[in-house]
This record gives sequence, C-alpha cells and structure tokens, in this order.
Amino acid sequence: MTARGGIPSIPPRAAGVGGSAETSGAGQRNEKARWAVSSGIDSVRVRETGESDAGPLPWEGYDSGDPPGERSAGARVLRAGLHTAVLLCLVTTLVHIGAVFLQVAPANPVSRRYGRQVDAWVYPLFEQNWRLFAPNPDSVNRQVLARTAHTASNGSMRVSPWVDLTAMDRAAVEHNAFPSHTAQNLLRRAWASYVDTHGEDDTARSDRAVMMQKYLSNIAADRLADHDGGRTFEFVQLRVVTLPVAAPGTAAGHRPPSPVENRLLPWWKVTPYGK
Repeated sequence: MTARGGIPSIPPRAAGVGGSAETSGAGQRNEKARWAVSSGIDSVRVRETGESDAGPLPWEGYDSGDPPGERSAGARVLRAGLHTAVLLCLVTTLVHIGAVFLQVAPANPVSRRYGRQVDAWVYPLFEQNWRLFAPNPDSVNRQVLARTAHTASNGSMRVSPWVDLTAMDRAAVEHNAFPSHTAQNLLRRAWASYVDTHGEDDTARSDRAVMMQKYLSNIAADRLADHDGGRTFEFVQLRVVTLPVAAPGTAAGHRPPSPVENRLLPWWKVTPYGK
C-alpha cells in the first residue's frame, strides 16, 4: 500500500509483529540485566561470559610465547628421553639377572666362556655364596685367631698374644634373641672368600685376591683394636685352626677332636692403630 504523498506505509499487522519482536528482545535483555544485578554479578562480566562460549581465538589460550609447534616438539623430546631411560633400565635389569644366574648356576659352556665378564659384574657388590639348587653349608669348624705386632723405638718387635676372633663372634651370638649378621657371617665369609682366591699358598694372583686379603686384614685389625684398648700396632697375623664336626651323640667329656689343619698366615702391614 502507498500512503499519501507517495510514501509507502507499513501494514498495521506487519508493524505490530516487528514492534513486538523488538519489544520481546529488549525485554529479555532487561530481564538478564535485572537478574545479573540481583545476583551481584556485573553486566560486563555476564556479557564477557556469553561471548566466551565461542571459544578462545587461535592466538589465545597459550600463556607462554611459544608457538604450538615448538611446544609439541619439546613434548616429543621429553617423551623420547623417557622411553630411552625406561629401555636402559630394562636392559640393565635383564643383564644383572642373567649375570647373577650364570654366577650361581652350575658350570656350563656359557658361564665358562663369559666367566671373566660375569665376575667383573657380580663382584664385589652382588656376590652370592649359595648354589642354585642346594646351599653349601660348612662341614668343619674353623677357629680364627689373630695377633698384632709393634715396632718399638729401639727397633725391637713386640708381639701380642693370640686372640680368638671366632670366640668373640660366638659370644656375641649366644643368648642373643636378635644376633647381628656381622657377628654370624662377616669373619666366616671373609675367610671363605680368601681361601677361594688364594688357594693354599697365600699368594694373591688377581685384583680380587688382593682385595680379599685387605678385607680380611682390616676385619682382624678392627677387632684387635677394640680388644686391646688402644695398644699401638702396625702388623697383624692370622692363624686358622680347622676342626672336624663332632659326631652326633658324642659324650660331653670326650677329648676334643684333632685339628685337620693349622694354617699360619704371613704378617700383614695395616694402617697404624692405637695411640
């Protein structure tokens, strides 16, 4: 329809519909504003929250200045390092288990071929004193004795009496509900390792033999230093008496068995002890 003067007029019905839509939109905005004010929320915050529904822009959402490509590259490097560390730990564990197995298992072609490498890995930190299918208990009684020597100012040598180190360990174990592992096995294990590496002539032919000789002499020197109460000495000597195990049912008053071996070791120089 055309109104007077050539100006088109809007039909009343259409005008009413448009007006009602605008009125409805304004009413909704006023309702939201009233709800925000009554709830104690700023209208600006409401508008910002509504606008954030579309998600952050591509350059937003990263606190650091690194582009996404550099961040993903760093994550790949960290992941590769973690996988490498896990793989190294797994390989080391498998090598350790295999070396210990070959060391304690009965002799076989593999252990004979790689015996040097296995010993280098196992000794001295992972030494095993048992076999895979049966332990190896002592079949004899050994009595380890030690004495010290000190060079006086006039050049004379002063030698102390023999001290029974095995008796000291036995006294520490008897009537003790929780005996120390060192009192039970330290001296015995040290002597067994010394015999394995030296044989019967007390000659060290390997680095491990030298280490076990030093280990045994240090044990004796520490025990004698505590026993002598500050007496000065620079040398120690050991004597090991091997006795057979008494037969079951032997009478208490039966004479002690004759020694199977009475082994006297050479004098060893140690770090000076005492005042």
